Parts: sequence; C-alpha cells; structure tokens
Amino acid sequence: MSEEARLRERLAEHGASLFARGYSVGSAGNISVRLEDGFLMTPTNSCLGRLDPARISKLDRQYRHIGGDKPSKEVFMHRAFLDTRPEAGAVVHLHSTQATAIACLAAPGEDAPIPPLTPYFVMRVGRRLPVVKYYRPGDAAMEPAIAEAARDARAVLLANHGPVVSGRTLDDAVYAAEELEEAAKLALMLRGQPARLLTPAEIDDLLGTFG
Repeated sequence: MSEEARLRERLAEHGASLFARGYSVGSAGNISVRLEDGFLMTPTNSCLGRLDPARISKLDRQYRHIGGDKPSKEVFMHRAFLDTRPEAGAVVHLHSTQATAIACLAAPGEDAPIPPLTPYFVMRVGRRLPVVKYYRPGDAAMEPAIAEAARDARAVLLANHGPVVSGRTLDDAVYAAEELEEAAKLALMLRGQPARLLTPAEIDDLLGTFG
C-alpha cells in the first residue's frame, strides 16, 4: 500500500471515530493531510462519519483540485496553517461542542481562553490558543487572520465557529483536536472554581521536554 493510500484509509478512520463521538455532526468539519506531491482534503458537504477513501479530494502543491471529489469550501483555512507552519503535516477543523462553546464565550483577540489545567493540553496544543474574530463560514477573508495567528500557535479558535488544529502528522492533529475538546470541557466544568493552573515554570518544562 502506498503512503497516500495509507493516509486516505487513516483519514477515513479518524473521521468515523470523531463523528461517532460527536466531535462533528452532519457535514460539519474538515481535515487535510500534507503529501509529498500535494494534499488530501475531505470533500465539500461530506460527512466525516462516512468518508470513502477513494473519493477524498486531492490537491496539488498550489492547492488546485486534481483528483477525487471537490474539496471543502474551506481550503483557505487549511492553507493558512499548512503554508505558515511548514512542520504541520495535517489540519483538523471541528465544530466540537465544548471548544465551540469557548469560542462563543471568548473575546476575539484573546490569547489563552482555555487555561493550562492539564499537561497534555499544553503538550498537544501549546501555550497559545488565539481567538480569531468571526467570519462567515466559507469566507476566504479569514485566511490572513488565521495565518497571522498560526505564526506562533498550533491551533486557533474561530469566534462562534470552532477550533482549527494542526499537528506534525494526521494522528498528532487529531489527538490535539481531541485534547482541546477535553480541555474546553474541563474549563467549562471548573468555571468560577479555584482550580490549580500549571505554573509558567511547569509549562516551560513541558514545552522544553515535549516540544
């Protein structure tokens, strides 16, 4: 099996798992993966729970559609991360409930709307989680705003929309998106409570050890 074929299968497996657990509903959410000769991306109006590996969109290095079904209308959202962060091998955009709730509560421009409660949140998502101001879904005007936020952040929250998360590999991006959702859930559960946060020194230690 080629690397592209393996990634197509793996993308469909992750999509089905995310959908089954309610991280996306209907045709919400999209995923992209970097290839040596371009990118794979979930098709427009597709359901993450019922992806056909053979029909996943393929784009060339200039993001032109060259195979499979027509790609998501939010290609630009993925391009903002993939071009800004060359180490990113995949991008996951979800409408997961808890993270989207935070995206509705947080002020655009906020830098850390989810506090550093757990080490795995810091390890997978990082120190910063910028909140990008609201844009209509499918509005390409959000691309430069996402790209600017992604310069020193692995993930962003789109105000009143949901998370966009990058990772070195497809697995890394999915795991980070899952960790972000759990961290958002914890933040909402502990809202107003005197929770202990990780200290700056503890955060530095995590990032220095695990990157």
